[in-house]
Amino acid sequence: MQQIRSQVTERDGLFELEAGSDVLDSPRYNHDMAPTKVRERTWNKWHITALWVGMAICVPTYTLGGVLTAYFGLSVGEALLAILFANIIVLIPLTLNAFPGTKYGIPFPVLLRSSFGILGSNIPCLIRALVACGWFGIQTMFGGLAIHLFLGSVFEGWKSLGGTGEVIGFMVFWALNLWVVIRGADSIKWLETLSAPLLVLVGVGLLVWAMPNVSMTELLAIPAKRPEGASVVSYFAAGLTAMVGFWATLSLNIPDFSRYAKSQKDQIVGQIIGLPLTMFLFASLGVVMTAASVKLVGVTVSDPVTLIGHIQSPVWVALAMALIIIATLSTNTAANIVSPTNDFQNIAPKVINRTKAVLLTGLVGLVLMGHELLKKLGLIVSDVSLETVYSNWLLGYSSLLGPIAGIMVVDYFLIKKQQLDLAGLYRDDVYPAWNWFGFIAFGVPVVLTLLSLGSDAFSWFYSYGWFTGSALGGLIYYGLCSMRPSPSVAKTAV
Repeated sequence: MQQIRSQVTERDGLFELEAGSDVLDSPRYNHDMAPTKVRERTWNKWHITALWVGMAICVPTYTLGGVLTAYFGLSVGEALLAILFANIIVLIPLTLNAFPGTKYGIPFPVLLRSSFGILGSNIPCLIRALVACGWFGIQTMFGGLAIHLFLGSVFEGWKSLGGTGEVIGFMVFWALNLWVVIRGADSIKWLETLSAPLLVLVGVGLLVWAMPNVSMTELLAIPAKRPEGASVVSYFAAGLTAMVGFWATLSLNIPDFSRYAKSQKDQIVGQIIGLPLTMFLFASLGVVMTAASVKLVGVTVSDPVTLIGHIQSPVWVALAMALIIIATLSTNTAANIVSPTNDFQNIAPKVINRTKAVLLTGLVGLVLMGHELLKKLGLIVSDVSLETVYSNWLLGYSSLLGPIAGIMVVDYFLIKKQQLDLAGLYRDDVYPAWNWFGFIAFGVPVVLTLLSLGSDAFSWFYSYGWFTGSALGGLIYYGLCSMRPSPSVAKTAV
């Protein structure tokens, strides 16, 4: 029987794959991982903006100012500047890595096949997936707490459940997240578009509530918690690296979303409008609200869910919690489930479809939060706080992903010169199974970063981990490919 070969067509700079039997029968292909058709690329700049507003307005963003002042020795003003600068900086890899997603309609794991190999792509994919599952679990804890407080404001008896009620809320929110993603990209687009204006409204409402109880002049005058006379440069750079690490994960898998963009202009403008200002304003709100919390509720409270839970009016608590549930849902589904869903499918596309991958993501996130859930149920006693896990492990781990971002940018723009063999990314006969250039370029900066932890002289290499990693990873990859053409560069026709 004659095999029907795949055909690639181009329309207004967007490429589309008409899959033939060579791709359809390949073990590297399934419907969910296939390139989006041009007609399916319906997200304009305002959809992309809404996506980022929905992802950026969340509880961890609210606490960023506190993390930088408490753990990184910055003043309030320095912390807010670090957040703003970091999100302007992270726009660079975000927009660059979004290009191939928009041009070819491919998700993140398929793009990685170009730089790490058809099978090798699974290693960085799973590294990225683990980070996402960790964030998924943490956001689900916040969402579950909001559901618990919502039910407690509606049903008086619910409050008596305590930690058990929080665990029930966690499981309800957990299931709700999975349901949204299983329904597909259109449900995420609808959720983000709906939630964006509501989330802005929540922020304005909280600000109106807090401003009479806080002086911005006094707040900005609070001295930084670092040794007297210490230079601000090293502390600021460390905080900046951590804040870049906050969205370092999305700078890798942004093709998962840009594959639905109408054009390159839409993805670029949408990201510029949606990310830096939203992050800066909501993080600023968190600083203001935390400072005002003593006068508002009598104690210092660093997260909005707990703060609103102190309000005496059940009606206002119920309304605020409903909006926070929507906020957390919009962040969690887009930022923390879409990526591992695609990453897990990449392992065996013919065996793991989207539904199975979503359930696997949910299971891993549940396991990672198992310790915290057992604490809520009173089955174990532990001093390890959720904030410690969030601020130390996840932000630090995310910074180690810098080399992957650098390699992806160099591979697409400098080595492949924006030309990929679209059908070849789904077969085994164009790109190699393993591209060792990618692994060497990834491994060297990661090893150096880890070794620098034990050296005072080279501690800066870890402190600036995302910057050093992405730059060194990109340079090593470019050098290796320039000295001897990589087997993955041999065939790059569109």
